[in-house]
Amino acid sequence: MATSVETKDCTALNDAELAEMADLASDQPTRYDIGVLSKQREEWVLITRARIGTALHGYAFATLERIGGTPSVLIGLSSIKRSAKRNEVLRALLGDLYRRAVLAFPDEDVVIGTRFAGPSGFEAFAVTKLVDIVPRPGHRPSGEERAWGRRFAKRFGVDGGYDDRTFVVQGDAPVLVFDFESLKPEKIDPEVVALFEGVDPAAGGTLVAFGWAMAEDLAKLA
Repeated sequence: MATSVETKDCTALNDAELAEMADLASDQPTRYDIGVLSKQREEWVLITRARIGTALHGYAFATLERIGGTPSVLIGLSSIKRSAKRNEVLRALLGDLYRRAVLAFPDEDVVIGTRFAGPSGFEAFAVTKLVDIVPRPGHRPSGEERAWGRRFAKRFGVDGGYDDRTFVVQGDAPVLVFDFESLKPEKIDPEVVALFEGVDPAAGGTLVAFGWAMAEDLAKLA
């Protein structure tokens, strides 16, 4: 079966839909429960959900906004089912969000920011061909890139424990991240894995990461 995807306002999420989302995460490391999801409904603008047949396989909370005048897509708490079709679900979720970015910010480059608890999350950036990803192996972030990291950390509400040199957040709150696990974790670049050396999800640790979607690439989704 093909993957279908839908994006709507978070305010339109009902309790039954939140319960379905909580059920998806119940057997995953993050285990987002209905209490956490209810709070996310209040904090984010959009919810994108992907299904295979009638079964929910993934979801992502997000907001499209301008940060300092720059078009931005912030992706919050997200969860993708550990199935054989997880890559297809990943592309469907992000593709729908990017299509909305085209409508909101036509003919403009858009910065995409989120948080990861482990290196598998970087596949979310790879499958959608983002450029100038930060942090990345072998790259020394510029002052402007570090400033962008601080902006995202502030927007995510984790700036209190954020290190703008490593892009790592230390904290004791629940880890609210883009939760995706690679089908082939053994093939992840060891240098990407090394970016997470200081990240302790059990203690609320995450990595703030972002990349750019070019206007010409986004236009293909319109």
